[in-house]
Amino acid sequence: MEKSAVKISPVNMKERANWQLRAGDTVRVWQNIEEMKAQKNANKKTVVSKNVRRQAFEGIVLAVKHGTEAGATFTVRRVASGVGVERIFPLYSPVLESIEILRRGKMRRSKLYFIRRKAAHDVKRQMRKSVIASTPKLEEELVEEAAVAENVEVPAAEAATETASE
Repeated sequence: MEKSAVKISPVNMKERANWQLRAGDTVRVWQNIEEMKAQKNANKKTVVSKNVRRQAFEGIVLAVKHGTEAGATFTVRRVASGVGVERIFPLYSPVLESIEILRRGKMRRSKLYFIRRKAAHDVKRQMRKSVIASTPKLEEELVEEAAVAENVEVPAAEAATETASE
């Protein structure tokens, strides 16, 4: 029998299957990005040049779907400038160059979609704390603080309330 000259995939599928990604892992995905650039030459003909560069996408793996099958995908989430960004990568895509597993996570779930809500709750909680910290103080508190700072006696109105309570 002859071997077929047809190549199914340009990537090493056995190597990709051995990456063993799991939900909760922090990974850096390196991918090749092709940029097409149109330029005009001196003779005014348009020439299209192709530029290939590497770009990293670093984040936490939320889900791995379909294991190591042909259509396997994994979802990576990161927070960029305060905005959550998710990308879904096909495991056997020729665009992916390599994956670095930076940290293994110990998770008890196979899909970590709850992190989306958790991140939103954390942001809301931080905003509430900053609003409470920046609320204007009452005039009475400001007067008391100024009096303490200058070693001045408490104004007569407050002194009257103190003597009435005794």
